[in-house]
Amino acid sequence: MPDGGNMKTTQMTMIQALRSAMDVMLERDNNVVLFGQDVGYFGGVFRCTEGLQKKYGKSRVFDSPISEGGIIGAAVGMGAYGLRPVVEIQFADYVYPGIDQIVSEAARLRFRSVNDFTCPMTMRMPCGGGIYGGQTHSQSPEAMFTQVCGIRTVMPSNPYDAKGLLIACIENDDPVIFLEPKRLYNGPFDGHHDKPVVPWSKHPKGEVPEGYYTVPLESAAIVRPGSEVTVIAYGTMVYVSQAAAEESGVDAEIIDLRSIWPLDLDTLVESVKKTGRCVIVHEATRTSGFGAELMALVQENCFYHLEAPIERVTGWDTPYPHAQEWDYFPVPARVATALKKTLQG
Repeated sequence: MPDGGNMKTTQMTMIQALRSAMDVMLERDNNVVLFGQDVGYFGGVFRCTEGLQKKYGKSRVFDSPISEGGIIGAAVGMGAYGLRPVVEIQFADYVYPGIDQIVSEAARLRFRSVNDFTCPMTMRMPCGGGIYGGQTHSQSPEAMFTQVCGIRTVMPSNPYDAKGLLIACIENDDPVIFLEPKRLYNGPFDGHHDKPVVPWSKHPKGEVPEGYYTVPLESAAIVRPGSEVTVIAYGTMVYVSQAAAEESGVDAEIIDLRSIWPLDLDTLVESVKKTGRCVIVHEATRTSGFGAELMALVQENCFYHLEAPIERVTGWDTPYPHAQEWDYFPVPARVATALKKTLQG
């Protein structure tokens, strides 16, 4: 059932939706295993795997040593021998010791074996800022993975997509980097940190089917139709962009990439050709951030339709600061400025 159909739904946070996805796949496929630091008995630092070890046993859901290279290396071997491992890197900031295993082994296995072996593994990583995590708990490293041939990079922005995308990733035969914006775990966040937290129970995307469904990979979603400018965003920046459009009065069409790479280029191109303007928003650093690739793709495919230069709103080229969190975070005012600038071009 690709989209949930008429299945019974319930209110879920993103944490609960991710847990539900893993629960569904553990039950459907005996080859699915979960492991990582504290994911078993403790249920993960964010409780995404809470209760799954008790339900499925220590051979299906288990704790690993504190070794990202070991976690990913073991998952590569499991995938090559027919299992479908889902591993959790406790924070995306901690993945760097495992980069060699991702790039040299997981991403290359299908190619180097001439398709004799695949590596169906999913690597879950909480990412992004907005939680006062400082430089080692706030990074958004998606661009690092999109440059590597042989892996997919996915980032959901809501519970409904999180569950459907995670199931699709677990079923996919290639390795997937599954980034989870931790500021969205318990509710949508529009960048106004001084306002009360909004829970997922008050958002339509918090209504999630209880059983099996998938959200297709490489499919973007238009979350706000508009006619004046196209905004390309993903993760937390989807809600920041929506707030910026509402506060500025700009009729922006906002696209949630969902699958960062490979991506749904057709949806982006169709939108930009319609609006003639484009703003790209992401939380990661500006230089060599994924926004640069998106700018290139838009320019290559929509050059004769553009009415103004493409704008980028991003994090800054510094480590993520603790004391100046909201100076670094791309807040709605910065996005609104970019929206208005494109209309003046």
